Amino acid sequence: MKKMIALGFEGSANKIGVGVVTLDGTILSNPRHTYITPPGHGFLPRETAQHHLQHVLPLIKAALKTAEITPDDIDCLCYTKGPGMGAPLQVSAIVVRVLSQLWKKPIVAVNHCVAHIEMGRIVTGADDPVVLYVSGGNTQVIAYSEGRYRIFGETIDIAVGNCLDRFARVLTLSNDPSPGYNIEQGFNNEF
Repeated sequence: MKKMIALGFEGSANKIGVGVVTLDGTILSNPRHTYITPPGHGFLPRETAQHHLQHVLPLIKAALKTAEITPDDIDCLCYTKGPGMGAPLQVSAIVVRVLSQLWKKPIVAVNHCVAHIEMGRIVTGADDPVVLYVSGGNTQVIAYSEGRYRIFGETIDIAVGNCLDRFARVLTLSNDPSPGYNIEQGFNNEF
C-alpha cells in the first residue's frame, strides 16, 4: 500500500525549509537554510524574504533528491500559512501555489504553532499535551480540547522568544543557529 507523501514548506521567519514527510510522520528529507545576520542585528522582513527566494528552489531539489522521490510521488503540498512574518510567509505560499498548478497537487495550509505541537506529539508519543508554546512571536498555553487546539492563555506584551531574541542582540550574539541556543551556550560557558 502506497504511503501518503507531503512536500512541506516552512518560511515563517529567518529559516526556509522544504521537507518530505509521510502521513505517519516519517521524515524523508528536511533541508533548510537560515538567514544569518551580523551579531547584534535582527532580521527584517524584506531581506528575509529575499533570502528565502534565493534558497527555495535549491532546497526543493535537495528535498526531492534526498527523499529519492519525484513530483509524481507527492500527494499534497503543505505550507506554513501563519503565524509568522508576512513577507517570508508569502515566499512559501507563492511557491506552493505555482507548484500546485504545475504538478496538479492539492494544497494544505498549516498553522505554524499547531505544526510544532504535532511534531512534539509524534516525537514524544503524548496523547493530549498541555503545551507552553514559546517562539519569537508567541507565548501561549495551548491544549487539545473538544476536537481542536485551544489557547488558554498568552502574553499580551512581549513574547518570551522575542525577549530572548532582543537579549541576544544586546549581547551581540549571532542568530546562527538561533539566539536562544546561543544564549544557553553563553551561560553554559559563562560568557
